[in-house]
Amino acid sequence: MSDHVYRLSEIVGSSQTSVDDAIRTAIRKAAQTVRHIEWFETKEIRGQVVDGDVGYFQVRLAVGFRVEE
Repeated sequence: MSDHVYRLSEIVGSSQTSVDDAIRTAIRKAAQTVRHIEWFETKEIRGQVVDGDVGYFQVRLAVGFRVEE
């Protein structure tokens, strides 16, 4: 196994359904334009309150992707 170099980007995913869905939405969208995504770290979870209930879940992620050689 060779050594790798990774780059980090921060992204924010949102969902009306759940934190899990917000994460998956963010990763899927990022994977459309960023190659070699290999891991993520949840940095912050927050949400929007609408009429006394949760309107949106928002998750800030650090996404690690391998730098091509």
